[in-house]
Amino acid sequence: MRFRVSTRRVPAVAAFLATAALTCVPIPAANAEQPAAEQVASEKQAADIKRVEKEKALEALRRDIESQHAAEAALAAEIETLRKDRVALNEQLIETAARVQDIEASIDAVEDRIDELEQREDELRASFRARSGLLSELLGALQRMGRRPPPAVLVEPSDALKTVRTAILLGAVLPGVRIETEALAWDLEEMGRLKRQIDAEKARLLARSRDLAGERRRIAALVEAKRESVAKGEEELGSIREKAKELAAEARNLEELIASIDREIAVARREREAAARPRATPEQARGALRDPARLEPAIAFSQAVGLLPKPVTGAVTRDFGTPDEIGSPARGISIATRARAQVTAPSDGWVVYAGPFRSYGQLLILNAGDGYHVLLAGMETIAVDLGQFVLTGEPVGQMAGLLMASAESITVGRSQPVLYVEFRKDGHPIDPAPWWAKGRTGAGG
Repeated sequence: MRFRVSTRRVPAVAAFLATAALTCVPIPAANAEQPAAEQVASEKQAADIKRVEKEKALEALRRDIESQHAAEAALAAEIETLRKDRVALNEQLIETAARVQDIEASIDAVEDRIDELEQREDELRASFRARSGLLSELLGALQRMGRRPPPAVLVEPSDALKTVRTAILLGAVLPGVRIETEALAWDLEEMGRLKRQIDAEKARLLARSRDLAGERRRIAALVEAKRESVAKGEEELGSIREKAKELAAEARNLEELIASIDREIAVARREREAAARPRATPEQARGALRDPARLEPAIAFSQAVGLLPKPVTGAVTRDFGTPDEIGSPARGISIATRARAQVTAPSDGWVVYAGPFRSYGQLLILNAGDGYHVLLAGMETIAVDLGQFVLTGEPVGQMAGLLMASAESITVGRSQPVLYVEFRKDGHPIDPAPWWAKGRTGAGG
């Protein structure tokens, strides 16, 4: 059905469309001339809007700084209390590390959704640009029906959609292009929905990134408190570190390094005692892994099959036994992580090496008892010391990554550091797959 509309109504419609904007669309040359007063008023309005937005951003930054200072003061007071309670400190370390990895996983999911939405948006924009000629025809038709020309530039899907709908309503669409025009209207509606979804996901990403920054500050404070509480004296710790450096320099490979360090670091007696304990039931094993007061492995490593959490959030990019870069079977697994991802201990164990070693970069070796060792390589920083006993799920390091200038400068797109994980039994690499729990956090989370 075609509507008959008085030409007295059309100037109002054209004025309504005067803010329309999506991509540059040429229209007749008569549209190039704008009244000078209207141009000045438009520029003043844009400047006022920009000033208000800047003031709002500065106020938000001020509130963020004040909030961060208050949170840091509260955290410092809490950490001071935890220094006196080893069990509570262990609990907080494990719980906070689990929260960090949960947030990292949720951020990964949000970034994936944004990637998908933006890809769909790009497809629709390409379709829109291909139909720019049709929109030019609609704008020209509206101009011919009214006294004021329509806008020369379209940059917002919502305004372009108003143009299309108005053209259909006023009967400016010829029957031959009506189907194409309606398809264009549908695409523009979809583009508007996508933009709202993307904005919502980016707001969620910003909020979760702020949560992550806060939890990382908490982890750093807790790790420092743990280090101070477990250190038996700088002189003893310093001598252990120097001995480990000497052994690393002399060792030709990992086998030699592990064998020499196990002889030097006094954990042999304790690991034998742990291995000699009666075999636990699965229920007892899970309960033991949740005990933050333990000072030795909760259960023998051989009994922890199906109970251990992976040390980092990410996707396994190379499995045990698959060919590596030079075609040799991989002796461990590789996990691609997000930048600055939190790394946790996959099992209980004593730190027998923590530092750089040949091509492995920063290397952490845990003696898990009964001839088992856990190797983690590829971290930027290691947060535990030689001789320290670490619990399953306790933070032990952090992956590499670039720091953002501020929480406001979030961009989608991630670098992919890689964590190398290797399990060994009596010096020989073994497949870690049977030990992993089905859930990310495992029994200890």
